[in-house]
Amino acid sequence: MQNSKQYPINFSHIGLSVPDIHAAVKFYSEVMGWYTIMEPSTVKEDDSAIGVMSTEVFGEGWGSYNIAHMTTGDGIGIEIFEFKDNVDPDNNFKFWETGIFHYGVQDPDIEGLVEKIKQHGGKQRMPIKEYYPGEKPFRMVYMEDPFGNLVEIYTHSYDLTYSQGAY
Repeated sequence: MQNSKQYPINFSHIGLSVPDIHAAVKFYSEVMGWYTIMEPSTVKEDDSAIGVMSTEVFGEGWGSYNIAHMTTGDGIGIEIFEFKDNVDPDNNFKFWETGIFHYGVQDPDIEGLVEKIKQHGGKQRMPIKEYYPGEKPFRMVYMEDPFGNLVEIYTHSYDLTYSQGAY
């Protein structure tokens, strides 16, 4: 029987695909400050519980992949995958295609995080902008981590940034 009460479902984690899991764990630890809760390990296509589950998700013939688990300061999980024969996309910013195209983080020192990301091989995709110029001190920027994943940085929480309604 389904519960008839409505409640917000909490966000648990996001999965990121990277070309080098060890470099990714180092970057996300040193730059984002995320905690490693499961060191990189290899999952093989076999009859283990994780092997069977992976085959159900990816289909047969995936062989093996590396995986690590990290967590943010507020408990959101970051599941990092490194698949063999991974391929860089021809364009990692296909915002017009359905699906997730970035992840967002919050840091009041937006300039500091922008510089750290750039110093560690990432790039800035736009200048830092104010959401509500002259009204609120909320700023944002789109960056790219060294693995091609897009990250949006806010200076303030998501709920504070958007609680006033329309732009």
